[in-house]
Amino acid sequence: MKLNVYVVNAFAQSAFGGNPAAVVYLREWLSENLMQQIAMQHNLAETAFIVSLKEDYQIRWFTPTVEVALCGHATLASAHVFFNHLSYTKEEITFHSKSGPLHVSKKNNGKLTLNFPADYYSTTEILSEIELGLKVKPLEVYKGTTDYMVVLDNQKAIEQLAPDFKIISLLKSRGIIATAKGDDADFVSRCFFPQSGIDEDPVTGSAHTLMTPYWAKKLNKNKLSAIQLSKRRGHLECEMKKDRVLISGNAITYLEGNMTI
Repeated sequence: MKLNVYVVNAFAQSAFGGNPAAVVYLREWLSENLMQQIAMQHNLAETAFIVSLKEDYQIRWFTPTVEVALCGHATLASAHVFFNHLSYTKEEITFHSKSGPLHVSKKNNGKLTLNFPADYYSTTEILSEIELGLKVKPLEVYKGTTDYMVVLDNQKAIEQLAPDFKIISLLKSRGIIATAKGDDADFVSRCFFPQSGIDEDPVTGSAHTLMTPYWAKKLNKNKLSAIQLSKRRGHLECEMKKDRVLISGNAITYLEGNMTI
């Protein structure tokens, strides 16, 4: 069996920036084991699998080791494939997922906008795995649905992080989001998910559903700019809209091909 596959760099400003995701459009679902094997073979942060659902689509995401309930950059990449390679003509596309319906629309400036549910946070204690894993003492620590979010002094503190991934992997969570007020953006971040087979994720759309509510309240503004400070860099525009977070960015196709399984 041959399947078409696309690799798209999401939230990218260049051909080698942002976060690469593989996108596979299926006629019907493959077995969960086979989808996991394909994701492991791709060895990207996420592989998105999509199946038609009447006028909309169903989407599932797999890291090289696990299936996840929500992924922003692979959803942006999937919408890019439909808009640019699969002759999808509407201005908005809806993907149904384990996290509910997710909408992606085209903007006049060429960017795509994710419409995701906000992930609200609660204050929690500074666990030893967090302090030892990051090798710094956070100013604040919060817990979202799947992640711990730590707030540091400034952008330089985020840039200088050299985590111990073995210690971080002991946390009972997807991982750690480290964030601070930015120098050239409203806020910056880095994301560490060794529990999911990704030591550092280049750009994490879903993490911004947790950071955006926090920084919107902290900075008293609903529209914010964000940079994820991985080596590949990710640039995002975020907006709070009631209980939803709008996350906008560019996407660039890197590869079109087919795989034989």
